[in-house]
Amino acid sequence: MPDQPSNPVNTADLYDERGEELDSISLQFQSLGGHTHFSGPVRTIRCFEDNALVKAMLGTPGNGAVLVVDGGGSLRTALMGDLIAASAVENGWAGVVINGAIRDRVAVAGLPLGVKALGSNPRKSAKAGAGEADVELDIDGVAVRPGQLIWCDPDGILLER
Repeated sequence: MPDQPSNPVNTADLYDERGEELDSISLQFQSLGGHTHFSGPVRTIRCFEDNALVKAMLGTPGNGAVLVVDGGGSLRTALMGDLIAASAVENGWAGVVINGAIRDRVAVAGLPLGVKALGSNPRKSAKAGAGEADVELDIDGVAVRPGQLIWCDPDGILLER
């Protein structure tokens, strides 16, 4: 397994410290990347069964950010696979949270990248470029805004309010 970032933040401890300053996403995301603990400023994409924007954004410098993708919870197609995840690593992204599916989960688990998703499906998504980037999302009733700080670990996902 790839090395974890030094001094990972545990979400339970962070919640104990900061409590109501934080929102918790209660959807049961799976931890699928090589890094179980990851955090950083949020970038966002809203798309549905089309990963062209995900590929494009993860191909740009991430500077330690976490990409949050609202795929509408669809598990019918994967919004990220091993090649796009490897691009995220090369470009300095801390992690990716996908309200939807990924593919190539064994390969993704071997990469030094935090990945949370609802599950996996080998089926490719469309590549038409439909969707929006850097917009406010609502995931499970929690507002997710570009620039907001996010913390992820096997216990869950916390966002600053």
